[in-house]
Amino acid sequence: MSFVTVLRVVVAAALLIGAAVLIWLMLPSHTTVRIPEGLSSANAGMAERGAYLVRAAGCVSCHWDRKNKGEPFAGGLQFKTDFGALYSPNITPDEETGIGRWSDEDFVRALTAGEGIHGEQLYPALPYTSYSKMSIEDALAIKAHLMSLAPVAAPQKANELSFPSSWRGLLKGWKLFFFDGPTPLADDATRDATWNRGRYLVVALGHCAECHTARNAAGAMVAGQELRGNPKGIRGWKVPALVGPGAKDFDSWSVDEIAAYLKSGVKPDFDSAQGPMAEVIEDGAKYLSDEDRRAIATYLKSLKRD
Repeated sequence: MSFVTVLRVVVAAALLIGAAVLIWLMLPSHTTVRIPEGLSSANAGMAERGAYLVRAAGCVSCHWDRKNKGEPFAGGLQFKTDFGALYSPNITPDEETGIGRWSDEDFVRALTAGEGIHGEQLYPALPYTSYSKMSIEDALAIKAHLMSLAPVAAPQKANELSFPSSWRGLLKGWKLFFFDGPTPLADDATRDATWNRGRYLVVALGHCAECHTARNAAGAMVAGQELRGNPKGIRGWKVPALVGPGAKDFDSWSVDEIAAYLKSGVKPDFDSAQGPMAEVIEDGAKYLSDEDRRAIATYLKSLKRD
C-alpha cells in the first residue's frame, strides 16, 4: 500500500471519528433516573421536609437576585467566571419560565446529572458535581417544596459566555474528565451517625467544597484540594481553607464554636461572616437544627489537617 493511500485512509478515519464525536456532542442527553417504586415528590410530608433541605442546600442564596429586587427562587443572580457571566434560573413552579412542567425524573436528572429538561448540558455553576451524591428522596423533597411556592414569571437571563464555552455540548467532554455521574453517598460503617450526617451535609447537600476548593483552567475543582481554600474566591470574595496548611485559623475553632458560627455568623474572635458566607448562614445554616450544625462541625474537625 502506497504512502498516499495510507494517508487517505488515515484522513478518512480521522474525519469519520471527528464527525462521530461532533454528533455525540450535539445529541441531547437523558441519563437514566431510577426512582424507587412508591417514591414521589407528591407523597405526604415531602414539601415540609423539602423546606428544610432547600435551606441546607443553599438554593435561596443562588436563585435570588436580591440586589436588583428580584423574587426569592426566581433566579437572575449573576455569577462571574473565567469564561464569562452565568445567571441562575427561575426554580419557582411557573410553567413558562420556571420548573412547573418538570417531572420528578426531570428534576432529579438536572440536580444529580447536570442535564436539562430538553437534554441540554447544564453548566456546573449548578453544583451537580456535589448534588450528584444526594439521595433521590432528598432531591424529590426539594422539588416538592419548590412546587409548593407561588409561581413567578421570570424569564432566564441570557448567559454571557464566550465561544467555545457558550456551546453546552462541550460539557459532555468536560464531564468525562471531571464528573463521575450520580453516585449517592453511602454511610461509612466505621463512623457514627453524627459523623455520617455531617459528611452528607458537607459533601453532598451543603456542597461546601464547591466554594472552598480552588478551580483548574477548565473550571473544575482541583482534585485532592477539596476544602483547602480558593484564593480566587466567588463573586470577588477569597474563600478560606477549612483543612490543610492554610486553615490555621479555622483549626483553632472547636466543634462548639463552629456550630455556633453556623447559627449566628459570629466567629470566636467576635468578627462576623462576610460576603457569600454571610448569605449561606443567613439563608441556610441558621435554619438547620442544632444537631445538624454540630454534625457539620464534627465532620470538618475530623478531616486531616496536613
